Amino acid sequence: VPRTSTAAERDARLREMVAAHFEFIWRSLRGLGVSQGSVDDATQQVFWIASQKLDAIQLGSERAFLFSTARGVAANARRSRIRSRETDDAPLATMADGALDPEQAAQRSQAKKLLERVLSEMEEDTRTVFVLFELEGLTSTEIAELLSIPVGTAASRLRRAREEFQLAVTKLQLDRGGAR
Repeated sequence: VPRTSTAAERDARLREMVAAHFEFIWRSLRGLGVSQGSVDDATQQVFWIASQKLDAIQLGSERAFLFSTARGVAANARRSRIRSRETDDAPLATMADGALDPEQAAQRSQAKKLLERVLSEMEEDTRTVFVLFELEGLTSTEIAELLSIPVGTAASRLRRAREEFQLAVTKLQLDRGGAR
């Protein structure tokens, strides 16, 4: 029978979770379609939910729990944004670009906007695997473990995601070429 943690133990565990997984969850939420203006609140919500369910989170499964929670929070944020018809005036392009010259910064900004657009049009399951593999650098095995799915399913979703991504990019390139 698992014992209930003391307040100090719960606090320490939550602090460790935040320190270890905050950046991953923040990036994941952005990749899963949460707007720049909402990502900080969404990240806070993920960790608040974790704090409420801390005793139920198995040791060693914190990252999987947090990511699963982030998927739900991201889905709610996307639905909320659609209902309120807000536009995201600060896309991924506002992340620090370092010391780029204006032309490089403009190109990077355009590329990030296109990436956001393509990702927003992908199915949630394939987008999730694509973001974890291509943007977070996780292996198929790590993705399968994180999502509690078979490795073959993760690999299949990744293959479909790459096909969707390539089709969307090709379509965007054709649309841009035809608009000139």
